[in-house]
Amino acid sequence: MAPKTPITAIAEEWLRLDKNPETRKEIETLLGENNTAELENRLRHRIEFGTAGLRAAMEAGFARMNDLTVIQASQGLCLYVLENVKDAKERGVVIGHDHRHHSDDFARLTAGVFLSKGVKVYAYKDLVHTPMVPFGVKNLNAACGIMITASHNPKKDNGYKVYWENACQIIPPHDAGIAQMILDNLEPWVWDYKSFENPALIDPTEQLVPAYFNEVDSLCIAKEANAASDTKFVYTAMHGVGYPFATQVFERFGFKPLIPTKEQIQPDPEFPTVAFPNPEEGKGALALAFKAADEAGATVVFANDPDADRFTVAEKQKSGEWILFTGNQIGTMFACNALDNWRASGKSDAKVAVLCSTVSSNMLAKVAKDEGIYWEDTLTGFKWIGNRAIDLEKEGYNVIFGYEEAIGFMLGDIVRDKDGVSALGTFAQMTARLYKEGIRISEYLDSLYKKYGYFASANSYFICHEQETIDRIFNKMRFGSEPQEDSTGRFVHKPVYPTHIGPHKVSNVRDLTLGYDTSKKDGVPSLPVSPSAQMITFYLENGCVFTLRTSGTEPKIKYYLEVSAATQEEAESQAKEIEAAMCIQLLEPEANGLQYRVVA
Repeated sequence: MAPKTPITAIAEEWLRLDKNPETRKEIETLLGENNTAELENRLRHRIEFGTAGLRAAMEAGFARMNDLTVIQASQGLCLYVLENVKDAKERGVVIGHDHRHHSDDFARLTAGVFLSKGVKVYAYKDLVHTPMVPFGVKNLNAACGIMITASHNPKKDNGYKVYWENACQIIPPHDAGIAQMILDNLEPWVWDYKSFENPALIDPTEQLVPAYFNEVDSLCIAKEANAASDTKFVYTAMHGVGYPFATQVFERFGFKPLIPTKEQIQPDPEFPTVAFPNPEEGKGALALAFKAADEAGATVVFANDPDADRFTVAEKQKSGEWILFTGNQIGTMFACNALDNWRASGKSDAKVAVLCSTVSSNMLAKVAKDEGIYWEDTLTGFKWIGNRAIDLEKEGYNVIFGYEEAIGFMLGDIVRDKDGVSALGTFAQMTARLYKEGIRISEYLDSLYKKYGYFASANSYFICHEQETIDRIFNKMRFGSEPQEDSTGRFVHKPVYPTHIGPHKVSNVRDLTLGYDTSKKDGVPSLPVSPSAQMITFYLENGCVFTLRTSGTEPKIKYYLEVSAATQEEAESQAKEIEAAMCIQLLEPEANGLQYRVVA
């Protein structure tokens, strides 16, 4: 075994490569303080490039997001694209960025790398919402796209999201190929903060933003009714980039102007009014929007996350209580509305398809079965949903909708990615129609439950920063507390999953990390296997399904649990009971030192 490189030598290598005086000073200070623990934390292991691109805290170090690691990632990506995409130089790359600290610099440095190799660069110089990058790749037939954003992560983080030539986020094997090319090209060949001033760089904003909204117009089917609607809508951008796009989509759909949550409407990288800039976190994140709605006499609140690719909605009930709908509930309403609109247009639904991630609600599958349309689930993440939509289109299907429970929605084929702006306009249009008929959003949802069955979810997460702990938890689930030899030789240990969760019998288990499905004769799952990410799904005899997995972008163990029953009360009661048993039995939060989710 080769001797471990001293951390001081790795720090010196950092200082040799880094040209940013601020991040150089961080490492120099840690060296001067002899803070080896922090140096190890930041420098020993490189930030990993995966299908989610890059995401980490903005600090000095090979394990963080900073000028050097962004340049290194861009160099690897640039060379990989030139090697693997036909006519890449001429087709070019599309680059966008959000409002976070250093996002503008990261976008400029990325553009500089591609320009230095003679690649045509289309860069939005102003702030854009994330879907403008895949839309740009599609519209311009570009070779790839890059969005600098950390979406709804805390303010200290930033990220680097990559789209392939098909305008979808990358999937294997491209992630591994790009990662290797990065490692092969760590020496910076350019460090250009002034790339946006380069006359060779093209800003496509004036061309592409109107083109985007022209395509979003296709989702507007009731402009006159929208214009006549008296329904008031309050909106929050969660201190992100969404407001200009939200106001424009409302204008395009014919609505009266949105009522802004003034404290959260301007882009602010400090996210001063929220603990977590994520509307999915709970009612606390929307407290100011509820206040604005109460003052305006509005009963509907819409929210985008900071990069405006996610969307959520809340409604005030007759009791005065605000209901924040879940991603699964919103997704089901979107799907039913999309199907109704498709049929109302006179088109045949013989080849209509809807998609969702495998951790999303089974209610969409039930809707599809009862309505006679095609449904399919994919691995988590829109990289899988978008790519599968493209494959299905090649087979002659019309993929009218796709979603993931984490409030991500894909309407039509404007982009094969989640888009919070097209979702905003479409949901407002549906709401205006419902309100005109005297039906609340919650009442419409209840009508769908009565038609297709009651489904209750219990989705949450625990925070865990130690990979060793995470691996121990999942390995205990699959191999037990005393691992046994696998006589088949297929696995490192014999799979021995729990037979019961509380009093409920486990009927089968699908482990997409190990590559094992107990319901299949050959034991091979139908969904792709990913040994680098933990993901196990349990199916109980009472119909409950729950999945535990790790996050690709945050230090979380996430779980998604769903129960279907004859009544909503029964479904919710069972979901709570099984959630408690699952957490105690499988995750053992206290014993494993897991941090509980703090509800906003």
